[in-house]
Amino acid sequence: MKSTRFLYGTTFGRCLLWLILKLHLDRVGVWFLHTRLSKPMISKYIRKYGIPAKAQDYATFRDFFARSRENTVDYNPEHLISPCDGLLSLFPIDENSLFHIKQSHYRVADLVQDPALASRFRGGVCMIFRLCPQHYHHYCYIDDGYQGENHFIPGSLHSVQPIACETYPVYVQNRRSWCLVETDHFGPVIWTEIGAMIVGGIVNHWENTRIQRGLEKGHFDLCGSTIVLLFQKDQVQLLPELAQGLESQPEVPVTYGMQIGRKAR
Repeated sequence: MKSTRFLYGTTFGRCLLWLILKLHLDRVGVWFLHTRLSKPMISKYIRKYGIPAKAQDYATFRDFFARSRENTVDYNPEHLISPCDGLLSLFPIDENSLFHIKQSHYRVADLVQDPALASRFRGGVCMIFRLCPQHYHHYCYIDDGYQGENHFIPGSLHSVQPIACETYPVYVQNRRSWCLVETDHFGPVIWTEIGAMIVGGIVNHWENTRIQRGLEKGHFDLCGSTIVLLFQKDQVQLLPELAQGLESQPEVPVTYGMQIGRKAR
C-alpha cells in the first residue's frame, strides 16, 4: 500500500508514524470501522478483492471483516496444516534461539518473554503466516493436543507488511498473545498471534484444555495481522512444492486447513 510505503519508507513518514502511535490516533479509524458510517466501504472492498459476500448482510465494516465461513480442513494426522489463509514464510531458529528476517534479528525469548521456554526451540523452525486485509481472519488449530494458558503482551501496533518488518522488529514490539500448544503429532509449538495497525483485537476462544485439529482457535479484528508458529528441531518438514516456492520468493500463499507439511522423518 502506498500509505504504508510512505509511513515506513520516508523520514517524514516515520515521524508521522511515531506521532500516530504515540497519540493512539489509529483508534479513530477503529472507531469509524465499528460504526454504520463504514458500511459503504464494504461493497468497494468486496469488488476490489473478489470476496464472495453480500454487503447488505452486514451493518458495519467490522461486522463484515469478522464474518464466519465454512472451511475445508485436512484431517490426516500426519499432515501439517495451515492455521489460516495468508502468506507463509519460513526461517530457521539457530542454536542461540534467534531467527533472522531481513535486517531484523529476533530472539524467541523476546517474542514470548520466557527464556527457559525459548531455549527448548534451538535449531527449530519459525513459520510466519501474514494475513493481508483481503484474507479470512479466523484461524484454527493445526493438530489435536493440549493448549496451555494464553499470555497477552501489550505493545505497539505497527503494520506487518514487509517494508515495516524491514524497518522495525515488529514481532517483538507489537501487541501479541502467545500460548504453548502440546500437539499430538508435531511436538510442542509456541503459537503467537500478533496484532497490526488498526487490528487491536486478538480474540482467542480457549485455554488450558484439550483441543482438536480444525477447531477454530480465534480471530483478529480488522485489517492485516500475523500468526507465528515455532516448532522444535526435527519435528516438521514443509511440502517440497512450498519449499521450492520459497527459494524464489519470500512468501507463498496458503489457505485455512490445507496441508503445508508433514511430520519430519
